[in-house]
Amino acid sequence: MGLTGGERTGAAPTDTALQVNRLHFPVTALGPGRRLGVWTQGCSVRCAGCLAHDTWSPGNGSPLTPEDFRVLWRRALDQGADGLTVSGGEPGDQPQALTALLRVAREEVADRPADLLVYTGHPLTVLEQRAPEVTGGLADTVISEPFRADLPTALIWRGSANQIVTPLTPLGRERYGPWLEHRPERAPMQLVASDSDAWLIGVPRPGELALLERALRTAGFRHGQVSWRPGRRFLPGSAPESGDAPREVRPPITSSGPLQKENDR
Repeated sequence: MGLTGGERTGAAPTDTALQVNRLHFPVTALGPGRRLGVWTQGCSVRCAGCLAHDTWSPGNGSPLTPEDFRVLWRRALDQGADGLTVSGGEPGDQPQALTALLRVAREEVADRPADLLVYTGHPLTVLEQRAPEVTGGLADTVISEPFRADLPTALIWRGSANQIVTPLTPLGRERYGPWLEHRPERAPMQLVASDSDAWLIGVPRPGELALLERALRTAGFRHGQVSWRPGRRFLPGSAPESGDAPREVRPPITSSGPLQKENDR
């Protein structure tokens, strides 16, 4: 199950259509169990050291209406999804659409033990002001605060030590309470690859992306632009900008998303 920036839902943008970068199922690196992952498009926080520069521009997404999402969410639940993870981008930059999507998600899990997790680079108080229904019971758990490269951490599902996991419901406390201080030996990651793209899902620790690039080169995989090291601004598959030297077109690598073949670590 996947929606990339090059695919469209067929829906026209509305206030309740969430602009998304991609979706993927199953996600096993951002929350407990097997999850549907939704990455929003557009980010006003733009943390230094961000791994997903491809999600920053608000104009590069695909509209996902609540009813289109309902179909995908039901499908994921029928395939055994344990929860939903909404990341970005910055979900809090689209409060109305985020609220509408989570309402649908909540309706569909009324009789199922699936939890709803939202990441935000804003402080929790900002999300509370922007989307009070989200923090008032629609989301079971929120992971908040901006990423800070100067505060590395081994805490699971977090990129820096200032980021806070806040369970908001009884299910959130049941699912996330045991993990609040958990420091796994290795950060949970997924590398998913197709013939043209590779996506990395998870929160890598310092130095792991460089190790990944070296391992890919050793294995004979040659990549183009990576989302964690911004350079020339062009879309995958497009021509180089004026003045760029000709180069071999290679698949981009970004830091979270959908693919067809999956190798979980």
